[in-house]
Amino acid sequence: MQILKQACGAYETNCYILNTHKGEFIIDPGVNAYDFVKLHVKKPLAILNTHGHFDHVWDNAKIRSEFNIPIYIHKNDEFFLQDPYNQGFEKHKADFLIDNENEIELFGLKFKFHFLPGHTPGCTMIEFIGENLMFSGDFLFFKSIGRWDLPYSDANLMKQSLEKIMTYKEDYRLFPGHGGETSLKEEQKHLPSWLRYF
Repeated sequence: MQILKQACGAYETNCYILNTHKGEFIIDPGVNAYDFVKLHVKKPLAILNTHGHFDHVWDNAKIRSEFNIPIYIHKNDEFFLQDPYNQGFEKHKADFLIDNENEIELFGLKFKFHFLPGHTPGCTMIEFIGENLMFSGDFLFFKSIGRWDLPYSDANLMKQSLEKIMTYKEDYRLFPGHGGETSLKEEQKHLPSWLRYF
C-alpha cells in the first residue's frame, strides 16, 4: 500500500491516491487534481469524497469521465456537487450515496465513512479498514479542526461530532484535507481546548 498526496488549488487542498494491490482509490480530487491523478494511476477504482466542499470535489466529474469510475459521498453532502456556491466546476451527481456507518466493500477492500457532521451536513472521515488509517477531510487537521461558521455548517453538530471522536479508543493515522499527516490520539489531546469554543 502506498499513499500519494498533492496539495491542489488556492486552498492547497490535499488530493490523495490510495494505491492498493487491487488498484487506486482517489480521495478528494480538488482544483487541478486531474493532472496529478492521471500521472500516477494505472488502475483507478473509485473516487471517495470526505465531504462536498468545492475545493474537495472540483475535478470529480472530469476524473470520472476520463476513467469511468464511480463517486462515493455521504448523502447529506450530495447537493454540494451541484455547485451551490457558484464556483464554476462541472455540476454532477454521485454514483453511490453513503447513508450509514456500516463497513462497505469496494473491489474486495473494506472502508467505513465515519459520519461527523458540523463542518458540512455530510462530513465524514474515511477509514481504510485493516490499515488503521483515515482520510480526515476537513474534520480534523494537525492541531486544528474544521470550521463551523460557513454556510450549511452547524456548530451544535460539530460539537457533538468532536465529542463522538473523543470516545474513539483505537488510534489511526490521519491524512487531513489540508496540511500534514497526524494521528487521532495526538489530536484527541487538543480537542478539549477546541470544545471550549462551543
